[in-house]
Amino acid sequence: MKDFDYLGEGDVYLDAACQSLRPRCVIDTLNNYYTKHNSCGERVKYKWGVETDTKVEETRELVLKYIDLKPKKYTVSFTLNTTYGINLILSQLNGNLFKKVMTSEIEHNSPFLSTIAFSERTGLPREVMKREEDGSIKLSDYDFSGAVVVVNCASNFDGRKLCNVNELVKTVHKAGGIVIIDAAQAMAHSADVVRSVEADAICFSAHKMYAPSLGVIVWQDNLMDKMAQGFLGGGMVDDVLKDSYALSAEGKEHRYTRFEAGLQAWGEIVALGTVIKWLDKLPKSTWKEFEKTYHELYDYLSQSDKVHFVNNEANPTMSFYIDGFDSHLLGTALSRENIMARTGYFCAHYYLDHVLHLPPLVRFSLGLHNTPESIAKVKKVMDKIL
Repeated sequence: MKDFDYLGEGDVYLDAACQSLRPRCVIDTLNNYYTKHNSCGERVKYKWGVETDTKVEETRELVLKYIDLKPKKYTVSFTLNTTYGINLILSQLNGNLFKKVMTSEIEHNSPFLSTIAFSERTGLPREVMKREEDGSIKLSDYDFSGAVVVVNCASNFDGRKLCNVNELVKTVHKAGGIVIIDAAQAMAHSADVVRSVEADAICFSAHKMYAPSLGVIVWQDNLMDKMAQGFLGGGMVDDVLKDSYALSAEGKEHRYTRFEAGLQAWGEIVALGTVIKWLDKLPKSTWKEFEKTYHELYDYLSQSDKVHFVNNEANPTMSFYIDGFDSHLLGTALSRENIMARTGYFCAHYYLDHVLHLPPLVRFSLGLHNTPESIAKVKKVMDKIL
């Protein structure tokens, strides 16, 4: 794609699940911020700041529109990344209001470790749920009474989706619990799985959806009733006395500040808005070509008896190992051919290592920057290896 024309000839980037490449429009937006209206949002009255505030507010609106949630019920706050967002919520959640914390076996360390920490802090029991091959959770197997449920809606090693996420949210809410969704791997290519899902919070990383490095929390306003505010700083208060303060977020207008202590990444936030508009304008032919591209690579690798996939089906994110070949050495060999892929357990140690007992893996995670020519090169290099 012309949007990624800065890629060097022969460079093949296959690590989009870690962070995607950025289209030209994002780079241009960042440059424009730093050269045309570099300013502190929400703190200044001069025209650069007014422009920044206008664009940041537009991004909040675009995020809600992108995942089809209503501003009357939801608020958008910006953080560092998905991990930070989940920890920020759990570290301030009032454990006295709940009976347990639950996550699933195929989680990235973001939900997995943060639920361990939440359990240790509150003394609440922690339960790890099984995920089916299609990514769903068999809800009848679990008691969700008073539970804090923290799960992904798309896996970071094989892309499987939480296909019954709506049913999960409704079941947990009926049982008096709350649901926090890790949507980091869904927002770029599988956003449909989380659209209109009325979870209590949805956390994702903009840098996995073609935007700059940034975290986002989309949260139901009534989540604050369950929080004990303990992470405070500039930008969150209207007034401060010697031993007390008045939060800006008491009204709906500035409610997002409850998760936004200190100066924010204003240029990155504005660029996220640019990416959402870019994604919305992509023609259907682009998505069909992308689907064809990752299917071609998956089908090619599947033909070899030496290749063992974690995946059950084609997905832009695919993880595998090859008989008799150390995955880390394979990653180094690919790098020598300017093919960039991740190796290891991809921050999903528990499931891949201790449940499935797999050796370190290779992960090919594709993005819209991958062309038929780049896939042809990968196949040519893999032919030599296989």
